[in-house]
Amino acid sequence: MTEEKCPQLVDYFVVAGLDPAGPWRPLDEDAVESVTDLAVIARGLGEEVPEGFTCIERTLGGHSAELSAGLINNPHLYLCYRRGRDKPPILDLGVLYEGKDQLKQGWYVIETTPYSRSANLSSGGAPTAHRVFLTYRRALDSQGLHTLGVTDIALLLPSKGEVAPHTFCRVDKNLNTGMWGPALYVCYKRAVAKANALVYKASEYLRYPEEDLEAFPLPESVPVFCLPMGVTVESWPLNTKYQLPVFSTFVLTSASGDKVYGAAIQFYESFSRELLSERQSVRLGLLSVVDRRPITNRSLQVKKSICVLSHWPFFTVFQKFLTFVYRYSISGPHVLPLEKHISSFMHNVPFPSPQRPRILVQLSPYDNLLLCQPVSSPLPLSGASFLKLLQNLGPENACTLLLAVLTEHKLLLHSLRPDVLTSVSEALVSMSFPLRWLCPYIPLCPLQMADVLLAPMPFIVGVHSSYFDLYDPPTDVVCVDLDTNTIFQSEDKKPLSWRSLPRKHGKTLFNTLTNLHKTLEKICTPGQEEATLEFLLTDYDQIYRSQKQLELEIQEAFLRFMSCLLRGYRTFLLPITQAPSDTTTDCSSLFNLQGFLKSRDRTQQKFYTQLTRTQMFTQFIEECSFVSDRHACLEFFDECVQKVDVEKPEEVRLIDLDETHSGEHTVFIMPPEEPQEPDGSECPALYSYETFPTLRPDLFERPQDQLRVPAKGSAGSAPSSPAPRRTKQEIKLAQKRAQKYSAVPDMWSKCLLGHCYGLWFIYLPTFVRAESAKVRALHTAYDVLKHMENRKVVLPDEVCYRILMQLCGQYGQPVLAVRVLLEMKKAGITPNTITYGYYNKAVLESKWPSTSQGGRLRWAKLRNVLLAVAQFRQPIRRRQKSGSVGSRGGQRRFTFTFHTFITVSHLLIYSKMLLSTSFVNFTSFIFCPLTSRPAGTRDTAGRNKVVDENYNNVSSPSRGGLAGKLQQLLTPTRHRVNGSVLQQLASDPPLSVTADTSLHLSLSLSLSLSLSLCLCVQVLMSSCSLCRSCNSLVYDEEIMASWTSDDSNLNSSCPFCCASFVPFLNAEICDFGPTPAPRPAGSSVGGAPQVTVAYLSPLVLRKELESLLENEGEAVLAQPQFLENHSIIFWNLVWYFQRLGLPSNLLQLVKASPLTRSHPEIHSIVTSENSTVRVRLLWDTLTPDTDQWPPLYILWRIHSKTKTHSDTQQQEPPLSEVLRWVGMNEVHKAVTLFLDTLAKQPGSPSTQRSLYREFLFLTLAAMGKDHVAAFDKKFKAAYTRLSGTLGQEELRKKRAQPLSPKAIDCRRSFHPPLEC
Repeated sequence: MTEEKCPQLVDYFVVAGLDPAGPWRPLDEDAVESVTDLAVIARGLGEEVPEGFTCIERTLGGHSAELSAGLINNPHLYLCYRRGRDKPPILDLGVLYEGKDQLKQGWYVIETTPYSRSANLSSGGAPTAHRVFLTYRRALDSQGLHTLGVTDIALLLPSKGEVAPHTFCRVDKNLNTGMWGPALYVCYKRAVAKANALVYKASEYLRYPEEDLEAFPLPESVPVFCLPMGVTVESWPLNTKYQLPVFSTFVLTSASGDKVYGAAIQFYESFSRELLSERQSVRLGLLSVVDRRPITNRSLQVKKSICVLSHWPFFTVFQKFLTFVYRYSISGPHVLPLEKHISSFMHNVPFPSPQRPRILVQLSPYDNLLLCQPVSSPLPLSGASFLKLLQNLGPENACTLLLAVLTEHKLLLHSLRPDVLTSVSEALVSMSFPLRWLCPYIPLCPLQMADVLLAPMPFIVGVHSSYFDLYDPPTDVVCVDLDTNTIFQSEDKKPLSWRSLPRKHGKTLFNTLTNLHKTLEKICTPGQEEATLEFLLTDYDQIYRSQKQLELEIQEAFLRFMSCLLRGYRTFLLPITQAPSDTTTDCSSLFNLQGFLKSRDRTQQKFYTQLTRTQMFTQFIEECSFVSDRHACLEFFDECVQKVDVEKPEEVRLIDLDETHSGEHTVFIMPPEEPQEPDGSECPALYSYETFPTLRPDLFERPQDQLRVPAKGSAGSAPSSPAPRRTKQEIKLAQKRAQKYSAVPDMWSKCLLGHCYGLWFIYLPTFVRAESAKVRALHTAYDVLKHMENRKVVLPDEVCYRILMQLCGQYGQPVLAVRVLLEMKKAGITPNTITYGYYNKAVLESKWPSTSQGGRLRWAKLRNVLLAVAQFRQPIRRRQKSGSVGSRGGQRRFTFTFHTFITVSHLLIYSKMLLSTSFVNFTSFIFCPLTSRPAGTRDTAGRNKVVDENYNNVSSPSRGGLAGKLQQLLTPTRHRVNGSVLQQLASDPPLSVTADTSLHLSLSLSLSLSLSLCLCVQVLMSSCSLCRSCNSLVYDEEIMASWTSDDSNLNSSCPFCCASFVPFLNAEICDFGPTPAPRPAGSSVGGAPQVTVAYLSPLVLRKELESLLENEGEAVLAQPQFLENHSIIFWNLVWYFQRLGLPSNLLQLVKASPLTRSHPEIHSIVTSENSTVRVRLLWDTLTPDTDQWPPLYILWRIHSKTKTHSDTQQQEPPLSEVLRWVGMNEVHKAVTLFLDTLAKQPGSPSTQRSLYREFLFLTLAAMGKDHVAAFDKKFKAAYTRLSGTLGQEELRKKRAQPLSPKAIDCRRSFHPPLEC
């Protein structure tokens, strides 16, 4: 079996920063100091501007910036501010209306001026007037150096047409609350607060591996994205608290168009003063300006970044790994170098696959991380952070941007924080799921590429806020400032508002986000931001558990909105039902757009019209109509649409917030092994680092054999094999249905039956591939579908229809695919996205037949003509018999003339058509209605003769033709050789589900001829199992009734002692002989090969079969090693297929199995050219225990043969009496007689069979299968009658209770009963 390598999780490990070897390229950035102090002065009272402060005397438009213009006694108040580095910067400004607002935690109020006068901005004359004060929030001491602080403050008068400039945040509270004077507002700009710093361009000076990968070369711009603000060399006061590492993410696009996700950690480490020049030291404050004396109370730090690049956004995993690497570098000493851990993670940790959906990586004895397969989440994988989206935009702006995305506007996001920019950009394109953004998307665009904003198409672009210091954005672009939570739109157009969304759904979304935003403010408190590094590294999961919960709730709110928005869209999809044309794949041909719009509220028409004109919606309809790589996501969305189709969709849970994978396979990746000394002692810890080390190539581990997974399929497998595969949503829904139906007796059997048919359809591609008449095999599967609908089988999913549709496309049968779709709708099943995609693919890519009449239709017409001739002859034949001799002769001549005229004339008409068409099985169109006759009916000799002559005239002038043999097989004969076998075939046909079809007849004919002319090997199978707890035999329907809905549970329970046990399936291979005679159950063939495997529930078997196909491909089902390597699955499939009469090629694998080679006689038969294999399903055990009391039906059969040979007319008195009471509907007397007989036997003989089973098998052997249903009622009545005399407890001890309703229903659903 071929294998392929697992994709590697991490492609590159990069260290970016300032290369000590140079060169250092400085960045031209003016270091703007942050605002550290605010003051309000009253110039009218003689107060002056404090030293070092700057007074704001003018607004942005040049008007007076006096704060007290509306006061009666105007003190001429002005706002002043001071920049510096001696204090932590101010983060936010605010306005407090005393008495109305409550001061938030961490905020300060400017109550007085520097001269101790009141700084109240409102008039204090009115007794009810509230006071107005300016407020601010200052950064913590640990955040003082690298926090987003206020760098500029301005005042504006909206009445004068003044607006806040880009990147400024406006406080929406009027400073002038007086009775006169214009409204005055304060706004401020924030930027990263910097210490004494030198900024240089980041460079890459360490990487692993050193060579580029062939499929993905390392981009040169990676260091710039790792440190987008450059490398800073800074001097800090000695008492500065250590800065926490900053985690950031970015998204790149490779040359092939694939997304590449980067995760980086920025941190500071000490830097040597010797590497700085005198000028640089002076600028950093390390030397005095006058005498160049060293200043020793400051430390020198440099920013550095470590980064990993991957094709998958496992940002949480990457953050844990990078944090571990960073912590390893600042601790020590260690036995292993850091390079060992980096190379071990990169080489040994694969991408999670279906074979290993969970990967637990043990980084060290105390650190681990868990990777889960992305497919396990139905939502698309991305680097989105909905938490940061709501935190930086708020509920209103988040809803407004959702409207902008759905209507495909031009969006420009800008921020000073690259990690927030990337996370919010990814969230913007993810919140419109299932719609996918197809226009240009650059979450972090360099300033050199700013020309993309001039593109004449929608886009989502993120830039650094310094863009607005250099350029003005285009007027048709919506600018979103993530730092100030503001949206700027052009005044020429109507501004976007979230109220343009559908009213009901938009209001629900807004209210949900508002409540979540309040919860978010409580969770993300400043106290958590000052967590120490040790606390962050050791208790990361505990800290962010509530944030993870909130993240999913925000995502669920957007998902619920989109589900309500597109509710019912699948009913407007238009399937392709005719030969495709040039416009077949157009959106207008695939979707009923007008019907969809009319189904929406009239007030929402404008929004829905804009939505349906977008590229996203058109692509969505195409993905729903055809096979795509997003079928699992779309199917999950369809399930969400069904969930919200209730009165209160806001109460429905769409995402499992605490989804676990405890039942899945987990692979453990151990940390690198520590070396030992020759004497076995531990090696000394030699590796300790003061700064992040320079990576040495000789210390990296060389790549070893990576984890491998088996290659999917082979050259002979189906080209599109995912069709049999169920998605996780389908599996979850099937489990819920099974759990529900397990409590309903009459539904549990139908549930098991549905899974059995699902097993056969999973095997169908292998069966069709092995058949020479592939189209006929497809029609057989279609007949099975119709039969399933007639039996009201409960299907757990749509896999049956999906596989047949896929095969219709593979073998060019689009018309049959249309019929399957109609049959599916007739059954009340709406195809999901996956099934619908395979259907449209089948009808679109297959060659349609011409509109002229084909050969099959012509053969059908000819068959109808011949049947009409036969119908005409029947009344004439009856009239011949009732008339006189003379009249009969005349009618005979008339009948011959009439019959000859009709037959010959129609044959002449159709002769030219028949010669121009391909040969179709003649018997399948002419004789299939005859199979509807009951097998046991006998017509008169005259009617048999007429039909026989009709067949001979059509097929061949001689009676030895195919029709003649067919008529002989269909005519019951007492003395024909093999009569018992043929009668059994007539009563239990090999394909009982299609007993009214032509294929049944041809299979019955071929099997009958093969049994009579060829050597045959017989396989006897039984599911009867012994309960070891109570030594009772448990039979098939009892086992089925006791199975659970758990698809991982192999146990059933004993109906007598309620003990759990694993049932077994027994098979025995024996010589059937050229003239087979049925072997009575209980007899044994000496030395015959026997197999015993676990008897699996259809639910368990299906899970195992799907796992097998996932690991080894579909070709394994046709390989000879299938029986030997997967015997449990093989024999269970044979059992269920034979039980339901479904055709398969599994029995051909028995010939080449080691079981037959070990038995010379059987091996000689199976190696012959014309050998066949036949299966008999027995009810009772294959190997009865000779120490137990023999069953009654065996005694009856033995005595019947003895009576026949001795010509005696009397049977044994007890057995004769039992049969007589059963026949007289006095079962309770038969039970009493049997119990009395057992009690009189010496030695207290024990029985393994219950009383019900003893009398059932005796009835079956003596009277036939038709009496089984009536016997159940008789025995139940007898049990009720005996309960009054013996008591139920006593009857239970004697195992005399009848079958449970659940078991009876299982036997009724899996009819006909087994042989006995």
